[in-house]
Amino acid sequence: MGVRLMVVDDHRLLAEALASALKLRGHRVLAAAAPSAGAADLVVSRAPEVCLLGTATPAEPGVFDPVVRIKRDRPQVAVVVLGPVPSPLGIAAAFAAGASGYVRHNERIEGVERAMMKARAGEAAVDPQLLQGAFTELLNPAAQPDDEGARLLQLLTPREVEVLVRVAEGEDTRLIAAGMGIAPSTARTHVQRVLMKLGVGSRLEAAALAARTGLLDRAAAGPGSLPPQRGGPAAP
Repeated sequence: MGVRLMVVDDHRLLAEALASALKLRGHRVLAAAAPSAGAADLVVSRAPEVCLLGTATPAEPGVFDPVVRIKRDRPQVAVVVLGPVPSPLGIAAAFAAGASGYVRHNERIEGVERAMMKARAGEAAVDPQLLQGAFTELLNPAAQPDDEGARLLQLLTPREVEVLVRVAEGEDTRLIAAGMGIAPSTARTHVQRVLMKLGVGSRLEAAALAARTGLLDRAAAGPGSLPPQRGGPAAP
């Protein structure tokens, strides 16, 4: 027995193509639409057995608000989300909103049909491999790119950070020494240590690197923004 359904996708061409394929397989398509804002209203008014809801951004905040509205006003409607291979947050957000299933956009029509039938029967319709991939990512999250500014700050003592800020402001050795109350020779030593730790050959390069990585912004934000220092005490 065919399913009474609706296909909703922001891309009308995709919605109509899927609707046509399902009609040929004996299902009754009440509507194939691409309402970017009125999806929930349309589904609530037509009351299908199953709504296929397409999205290109399953992890984006608020993308499943229509599902929440549909399940609130028409709890008997089973919503199956069609989307890309999502992040674990995408799958979790879909089911948390009340969806009965999640099917990848590149699934064959037979897979979509199976998901529709399971959802109509009150079962969860999601590929076990998709869930396994999501759980694997949750348990073994991909490493995030390093924050270069934070990494560089960990290399410097608080006194060297102050020296770097003064270098970036264009102060020469004499002004650095006077501003910090240290001897010019000590200031010169601090500057050389900063250059060595940052891996640059000149004060201009150090200032440019600090600006590019946000190191100066972190330093200006105060001690609370600095990462824990490693190694021994600050140089005098």
